[in-house]
Amino acid sequence: MATSSKTHKAMPEAVWIARLKRFADTGAWPEGNRPAPKQKRWHELYQRIEKCPMQSRSQSLFGTVKSCTCGFHSQKQSSTTPQPSAVAPAQAQPASAAQTTGPQASAAQMMAAQAHQETRPEASAVPAAAQVPAVGAEGHKKRPPLNLFMFNRPRFGGKPGAAARPNLALARRQTETQGIEGQSSVSSAPVSTASSAPPQPQTEAPVAVPVVTAAAVSGESGASQLLSPPSAPQLPRLWAEGLPAEDHAWMVKALFKMGATGKLELQDHLKLWYYPPQPSNLYHQAPSPSRFFAHALLVWMPYRLWKVKVVCPNASCGGRQLTGAGLHKRARRVMDVDRIYNMVTETLICKKCKASHVSWSQAVLQQLDLGHRAEFRVIMTQKYACDVRVIRLLRERGLGNSPTRVLKQLWENHTEQWLQRVALYTGNCVAFLQRPGLLPVTFPEPPERAAVPSCRWLLSVYSQDILTRLDDIKANITSTYGSILKMDSTKKITNKLAGTAKGTALWLTSVGNEYGQILMSVLTAQEGSGLDQMAHDLVRRYAQAGVDPPVALYVDCGCCAEAETTKLQARFSGWPDLVVRLDIWHFMRRIALACTTNAHQLYPAFMAQLSACIFEWDAGDLALLRQAKAQQLQIQGIFSADVDRHLTREERALHCRRRTRGEDTTIRLLEELFTTLRGPRGKDSLGVPLFDVERLDEIWRVQRKHVKCIQDPPGVALYCKTGELTKGFVRLPVLRCARGSTSLESFHLHLNRFIPGTSANSLNFQLYLLEGLHRWNQDRRIAALATEPSGLCCYSGNLLHSVNQNYQQLFGRKLVPEFCPPSQYTGELIGLQYLFRQTGQPLQDMNPDSEETAQLIEEHDAVADQEEDEGFSDFTKDPTARVTTSSTQAPDTTSFMQARGTTSSTLASGMSSSTLSPAMSSMLSPANSSTLAPATSSTLAPGTPFSMLAPNVDPGDASDEDETVAVDDQNMPGYQHVDRLAEYLVGLRDQTSFCLTNLQARQIIELWENLDERDKQRVVYAARHQDRLLSGRFRTPKRPSKTPGVESATRCVLGASSAPAQWPDCCRLVENIFVRLCALHPCPKRKGKGAVSRWSLILSDYHKIRTLVLSNARVMEGTDIQIVEVNQTTLIQWHNNRQKRQELSVLLQGTALPPVVSVSEEPLQEARVLPAEPVPAQQEHQYYLPENTEGQATQRPTPHPILPKGTTKRQLLVVPPTAAAATAVSAAEATAAPASIVPQVITQAGQPVVFFQYVLPDTSGATQKRPYRRTVQANTCKKCGQFRTAETGHSQFRGRVYCPSFEALTRQQWLEEMRKSK
Repeated sequence: MATSSKTHKAMPEAVWIARLKRFADTGAWPEGNRPAPKQKRWHELYQRIEKCPMQSRSQSLFGTVKSCTCGFHSQKQSSTTPQPSAVAPAQAQPASAAQTTGPQASAAQMMAAQAHQETRPEASAVPAAAQVPAVGAEGHKKRPPLNLFMFNRPRFGGKPGAAARPNLALARRQTETQGIEGQSSVSSAPVSTASSAPPQPQTEAPVAVPVVTAAAVSGESGASQLLSPPSAPQLPRLWAEGLPAEDHAWMVKALFKMGATGKLELQDHLKLWYYPPQPSNLYHQAPSPSRFFAHALLVWMPYRLWKVKVVCPNASCGGRQLTGAGLHKRARRVMDVDRIYNMVTETLICKKCKASHVSWSQAVLQQLDLGHRAEFRVIMTQKYACDVRVIRLLRERGLGNSPTRVLKQLWENHTEQWLQRVALYTGNCVAFLQRPGLLPVTFPEPPERAAVPSCRWLLSVYSQDILTRLDDIKANITSTYGSILKMDSTKKITNKLAGTAKGTALWLTSVGNEYGQILMSVLTAQEGSGLDQMAHDLVRRYAQAGVDPPVALYVDCGCCAEAETTKLQARFSGWPDLVVRLDIWHFMRRIALACTTNAHQLYPAFMAQLSACIFEWDAGDLALLRQAKAQQLQIQGIFSADVDRHLTREERALHCRRRTRGEDTTIRLLEELFTTLRGPRGKDSLGVPLFDVERLDEIWRVQRKHVKCIQDPPGVALYCKTGELTKGFVRLPVLRCARGSTSLESFHLHLNRFIPGTSANSLNFQLYLLEGLHRWNQDRRIAALATEPSGLCCYSGNLLHSVNQNYQQLFGRKLVPEFCPPSQYTGELIGLQYLFRQTGQPLQDMNPDSEETAQLIEEHDAVADQEEDEGFSDFTKDPTARVTTSSTQAPDTTSFMQARGTTSSTLASGMSSSTLSPAMSSMLSPANSSTLAPATSSTLAPGTPFSMLAPNVDPGDASDEDETVAVDDQNMPGYQHVDRLAEYLVGLRDQTSFCLTNLQARQIIELWENLDERDKQRVVYAARHQDRLLSGRFRTPKRPSKTPGVESATRCVLGASSAPAQWPDCCRLVENIFVRLCALHPCPKRKGKGAVSRWSLILSDYHKIRTLVLSNARVMEGTDIQIVEVNQTTLIQWHNNRQKRQELSVLLQGTALPPVVSVSEEPLQEARVLPAEPVPAQQEHQYYLPENTEGQATQRPTPHPILPKGTTKRQLLVVPPTAAAATAVSAAEATAAPASIVPQVITQAGQPVVFFQYVLPDTSGATQKRPYRRTVQANTCKKCGQFRTAETGHSQFRGRVYCPSFEALTRQQWLEEMRKSK
């Protein structure tokens, strides 16, 4: 991208003269840069002003007037010279009166002035304006009040009595404690004690009431100002401009000291962090905002703090050490998570090449060891700086973690922190204001809150953070391998590409392994032959690493062809044994296109049967799961003869293995399924057919040849055992299947959310893509190991490698054993680099120090300020494992509840989270996903043998009892007795009384006695509580109970107004009562102008029956009947579920479908075991870890001048040296080099003192400098590696290099473009 060149014009002579004049008047350079030494004329004038005696702004020892030697200072007349009386305005008289009566004048001064006025009666005739000179009159010297520095003993000699006499020749400055309102008016001027005019008599003019400011009487600065020197030290000019005013005073005191030359110097022992003084606990003077709003300071000076050795990065210097060159002229403000802190640094210089480097530059930071480098947690930008803790909030791009959300969080944190400081400051001010005082006090307002930058700036800093870890990220991506690969493409993410590359990418193709990791992800202009280079690089990666080639590749297209060799097999010709398979989910979706609509009533059953025609389950795994599920149902008190009805597809996919049936069997079963459902049996209750017959025939004709492509590759273990869990006191294996390419669908959704905003330019898009690949692979790296993770979460490879090395050396083990250094970067093109190679565009420069990279990073024009929250979800469910249904049973409660989208918030009064159905609890609590709603006719108490749950009933054994014995929909006998008792109870709803007679009670007991033993047992409620309450008013307490469900019970009882409601199918008696009540109330009933709903009528009758039974003692004592609480929500859910189940049974009645759970006759191949440790790479990636050079830097010793102890000076006498000294001197002279040290012996107070004088060598006969000889023919191009000469086609224009291998334009066209853009 072309950049406009900056034009520099010479500064006019008038501007230089004006700046020098202002510098002489104020003592500070006004603006811009000072004249450089190469600007001889202006530099000489600048040096002359600096050396001028009047530039020091101080008086001589005896009060003599200094003379100007530079010609830029205006010579002022002495105050002792008689001056003509100035004519002052009429307002001077009351002003002078106000001065004499002000708080600055003491009573003695007022009496002396009054007496002096009485002894000089002629003074009354003199006008007031003539007696007191004007404030600005020339020659009138202001004399500020006395302070303790005027009584310093060293100023006035060594006599004790002289310390009490003030130095009248020193002009006193006015302190803040003497400041009052109207500083600019004449009334603020103190009373002059000069002999030119006597004091004025008191008048009746109104006296100005002084108002003391908070800064004048503040507890922090009041006492220090009385003891402060006449000229307070100031921060460096550019520091003062960039740092807040409230930080100036304490930073000067903490960092600097007064040197021997009278200039500020840094303290000897500096610290890395400085914190401002905190507010006082009690305030006896007015508070000042400086202590409430001061900021912390980071002193980043590694050379001065730790004496680390830093060498010059210039190769021609030969590793010469950098030395300190003083403080850097600018300070930075750094944005933290909840506040702003300041940062200053030092400048290092190379004495050979004279190049200067700032300590926060990458040239210096890269030479520090990891421990000291981690202390610098700042990411620098051109204008601002950001703490790395802010960027950590952006790294994990998950659900709702958008830059806008992070910006709002920072905004809230900074605002809340600033308001807390304001509350503390104003609270202390109000408390101080309420105390009694002589003078009114005004308080300065607090400083403004620092602004938080925009989202674009956050993303720019985030991109710079990725650039610092780019080598490690690329090495980790190209160090990923797998034995079962998946390849898939998407178009969604290409729409986010903006800038010059917008519209050039059509597909993003990714290759993953069996663990979900991504081997490669590239953007291509075409999907077919455009992937040849990527396939070639993958084959080369496996060969260089010595890893066995993969055995299978799952794709969504291109799996087979009429020829012997497919295009994919030719593309991966380096792997001749690679088996290409079609993803089964894509095959099922192709078949499902023949359906008229996915809202058809038979569509779920068809998809379940389609999956059953393709797969069959392992018999051993399924039997173990059924045993565990049966025992779990016994513990929960749920009885069912069909355990498979309670098995979810997630449980089967997690604990059981399955395989494909084979090509011939699959074709036969699919054709039977199509034949069965394509006729009248495939229509729903509205007469809509399931299939479009013509479309079905065409789809099956095309897809029939792909049945062989979906079969499992022979001899390949597709399952891997990742762990175990206990369910119903049975240990079940946890399996992970490598079949299919659905894991890439989850990655593409994740990556689409990871790239923030709606679009990004080429550089930012590439950085976000690489960071997304790296973090995705690291999250799934632990799943590929059998060992338990260490519990640490870190994505920095150099940090983990350094810690493991140090830990291994010190303690003999690795702190993070699951980390293994990656292999060396193979040079493969990733992401946009692959696209640029296809389109012929030059590869993106990703050097973090280049100016073009910094400009592209800050381009976030397409990022909206109001960005929507983003998120992604990881697909953990196998879409091919459909919900299983039978001809006489409806889908399980979980699928029904998910279809309705019911949550706990929709339950009516009397329901809480602990009263939800097990199906609802399984959605709310992942730990209880296997718990289902009790949809059975009766329940048994825990401990009942499982063999009693399914009694054998032979249909051929007919007897006389068959005429009266009835079974329910679950084929359980004894239902006729349940129906009789329910019929009698429903008949009680019409009586007006709310009590049962003894006859009625006796009949109920007799009917109860006729029930089967299974129906007489108590209803055991299923455990529907959550293991841990994470939301709601009553969450898990600090000391939870050891009994599970106690917190849920507390939450239920305290949060609801009645007992927890149950479903009508909790027992056969209650369900039969509601079946009869639903038949009695088929529709709402009109009542007046309104209507009573059908459900209200049913519940009204049921509650009346429940009241009659529970209020009779004989019934409750003679039976164990349980009429549970049911509300409208549970009633509606039960009714709808029952209706759908019956409707589906009617549609599938008489339809011969294959079994939904088929068991294989032969055992499946055993699952693979995960490795315990990662496999080390043959050629590891070399992390650049500099050694710790703390204390190895050679620094100049700081000179410490020797000050005399007393006030009298001893005479220095030069005497001849002694014989030993003379011998030493002669020996030194004899062995002295051309540059030697000549000793001189001087005796001080009778003691010989030897001083050494450095003698410069004689350079008259010095040898000439060695000529420079080139060791190479020409400079080398960093892009192509060839010589950068005209013969190789290279060119250069103003620092920019043209490389024919990476530029799409010719050299002449490139030069013309450069000339146009200059």
